Amino acid sequence: METNIAEIADGIYRLSTHVAEIAPPAGFTFNQFLITGDEPLLFHTGPRRMFPSVRAALGRVMDPAKLRWITFGHVEADECGAMNEWLAVAPQAQVAHGKTGCFVSLNDLADRPPRMLEDGEIIDLGAAKRVRYLDTPHVPHGWEAGLYFEEATGTLLCGDLFTQLGNDRALTTGDIVGPAIAAEDMFKSSSLHPSMGATIRRLADLKPQRLALMHGPSFEGDAVAALLALSDDYDRRLLL
Repeated sequence: METNIAEIADGIYRLSTHVAEIAPPAGFTFNQFLITGDEPLLFHTGPRRMFPSVRAALGRVMDPAKLRWITFGHVEADECGAMNEWLAVAPQAQVAHGKTGCFVSLNDLADRPPRMLEDGEIIDLGAAKRVRYLDTPHVPHGWEAGLYFEEATGTLLCGDLFTQLGNDRALTTGDIVGPAIAAEDMFKSSSLHPSMGATIRRLADLKPQRLALMHGPSFEGDAVAALLALSDDYDRRLLL
């Protein structure tokens, strides 16, 4: 198992592990994102079994012991399975998540008490990096779901939104909506509900410059159009 690393924006690194055995022949990628600064932040921990590989990749950028924040979209093994492994190697690190995630799961699961975030709350990482927490319940799934927006680079950390198959380049300007629709047709992983489209359109209101996907390539281009197209597809699915 090999985790590759690429800088997708100034001070934001994509750590990507391709697993060919999942959904062959294309396979499936698992991505984490490191945002550097005075208080470095990791978005997604990866599963426990990937921890040695992901830790080694992160170590090519910085000392893992200096991580300050550990974040993820929702409570699921590929998003937070290695949470406590990261807490063990980074003595100053703290998990940060929304109220629902903390009350329902993380106050018990995390080896150190998490920081509970309000919708819209900012974590100032220093070195001009600011990450805003966004409550997105059930989008794309999970009651406790939430995403993060790095304001300096305009990078939206999308979690499971735009999930797709394959092992594309680290950063693309191509279509990410079509492959995401195809993957949703296959996996049926999203929690369809009436407010889903509106929640994604609220993310588009941020006018991100870049979309960092957990399963697939990061995207640079008209991110607003991509988010609006995805929200329209979910609205369409509700009418089926």
